[in-house]
Amino acid sequence: MIASGARPHGLAILRPRFFGLLLLVVFGFATPAASTLPTFAGGPVPSLAPLLKQVTPAVVNIAVRGRVREDNPLAQDPFFRQFFDMPEQIVHEVQATGSGVIVDSKRGYVLTNNHLIEHATAIQVTTKDDRRFVARLIGRDRRNDIAVLQIEDGGALPALPFGDSDALEVGDFVVAIGNPFGLGQTVTSGIVSALGRNGLGIEGREDFIQTDASINPGNSGGALIDLRGRLVGINTAILSPDGGNVGIGFAIPINRARRAMEQIVSSH
Repeated sequence: MIASGARPHGLAILRPRFFGLLLLVVFGFATPAASTLPTFAGGPVPSLAPLLKQVTPAVVNIAVRGRVREDNPLAQDPFFRQFFDMPEQIVHEVQATGSGVIVDSKRGYVLTNNHLIEHATAIQVTTKDDRRFVARLIGRDRRNDIAVLQIEDGGALPALPFGDSDALEVGDFVVAIGNPFGLGQTVTSGIVSALGRNGLGIEGREDFIQTDASINPGNSGGALIDLRGRLVGINTAILSPDGGNVGIGFAIPINRARRAMEQIVSSH
């Protein structure tokens, strides 16, 4: 992941780092988190394992290949323009990996961040059980940093239900699922630290859920779920002086992401 320009106080959008960095996304199943608890020495032991067995199959990895055009600095120099045939722009081949969440198994819709796929020429989705699909971009909303992909012939793919981000309160427990640093699917937990965060200097609309669930480069586009397995946010940025987790992460509220998704789907 790379930060997109200078951000106040070390804010870094969890953008894909080119040439092999990662991103991710997840959605949540509506199953009671504590319906069945494992036992130890005759008593129940609190665990998120029953919940995670339900939700993690709906988390997918996304691999992107694309091209980025940049202005050629030498082409801006009159001397070089006079004596050399310089292209105005340079095209870089890039690769990135991240994640997405299956939100509609029947239609094969996958929700992720726009900044993961904005330069993509080819997108591949891989499920937890290692099935691979070529994904088609349905549409994207740059202002809300949301994109919708579609995979065909997915069969009985699991999908996770939407929660209600407007009902969140500071102190609610949440779980983040993603692929930090390309290590593979990783689960972290924490609480909602604040709501309605803005003034962060991120492009587009700012109205974020803040959480202390560990979020790192590679988690962009990942899911923030509640303890009923419902998706309440899409992880998108961290506040960090060095690019690592310091316990301040930001997620797009799912109510906003869902409205953006519905507009994208209805217009295509």
